[in-house]
Amino acid sequence: MQVEPFDLERWQSIWENVVELNISESGVHPLTTAELVPDMDMLREVLEVRQGYPQSNGSEELRAKIAETYTDAHVENVLVTCGGSEANFISTWALVEPGDEVVFMLPNYMQIAGLARAFGATVKPLWLREKLDWGIDLDELPRLITAKTRLVAICNPNNPTGSTLSKAEREAIVAAAAKVGAWILADEIYRGAETEGLITPSLWGSYDRILCTAGLSKAYSLPGLRTGWVVGPRDLVERLWGYHDYTSIGPSMLTDRLASIALEPGRREWILNRTRKYMNRNYPRLRNWLDVNEDIFSHIAPRAGAIAWAGLRKGWNSAEMAEELRAKKGVLIVPGEQLGMESHIRIGFGGSQDILHGALARISEWLEEKYGG
Repeated sequence: MQVEPFDLERWQSIWENVVELNISESGVHPLTTAELVPDMDMLREVLEVRQGYPQSNGSEELRAKIAETYTDAHVENVLVTCGGSEANFISTWALVEPGDEVVFMLPNYMQIAGLARAFGATVKPLWLREKLDWGIDLDELPRLITAKTRLVAICNPNNPTGSTLSKAEREAIVAAAAKVGAWILADEIYRGAETEGLITPSLWGSYDRILCTAGLSKAYSLPGLRTGWVVGPRDLVERLWGYHDYTSIGPSMLTDRLASIALEPGRREWILNRTRKYMNRNYPRLRNWLDVNEDIFSHIAPRAGAIAWAGLRKGWNSAEMAEELRAKKGVLIVPGEQLGMESHIRIGFGGSQDILHGALARISEWLEEKYGG
């Protein structure tokens, strides 16, 4: 099996810790362990956790807390993974065979599409349309989801647009998949990072062939814990556990314990409120900058996620733009090519205000120097 280069991950891995001003991230400024566990007695208990082998599918305590965030889910419906990326990997690995067709939402984080092609599937794009406020064209679904479709992969809330599917869109996707018996893989890792605080409804429970993946990296500001999960039918979760045995095997004892603390109802509420504060504090500055430069950028406000998806009205090459900003201005953004759509860029606004403001000023300098504003 040959895998294609994962351009986004390589781009960020090489440069994110080197550039001066990184606005490529799609999450919110990470929590420290002391912020996550401010109670010193509890922190001492964490430090006394013996670092042996954990329960490989996740402790019952952690799986129960994850299940509580989904309607009518139970511990048997949950498998804990090493980040949302492993959750997506083993789900795709288990479901996709050579010759299958996979309908894949675009633009998107490109992991599932790359894996599906590596596993021998044909990938068909389900485009989000800017004219529909980054929604889907419901008339497209019957043409895309056919008897050959094995898997429909969506990202909701969406990376990179920040859009969320409406009730009608969710129901249409489920109906089209159910008609042909296709599985739905719903990457919901940005669920909980909504700007207005109304959590995006999960697709869990709307169909018997749905897997929902998520984790603590984005809405929970804990990417370093590498904690993700799959929620799905019990028999398939049991099967996925077998695939998990061949990958990371299990979480660490420490991350399992810290993740359980993060998902305590009171702590969970505090974390998600913190996430929204970062987003709602930083986005107005970015929105104002995009509005000032509206002759250059098109933009629809995100409903979730600390990410802004901006179109380049002049048709510039976003990969060349990103490389010049990195090399000449010390600013890291994500070019649209790495997310399946050219002539767009993704800007993360979940970090510090100083970094965001400095990066926008340098992009303005670059625009003036290269194009005269």
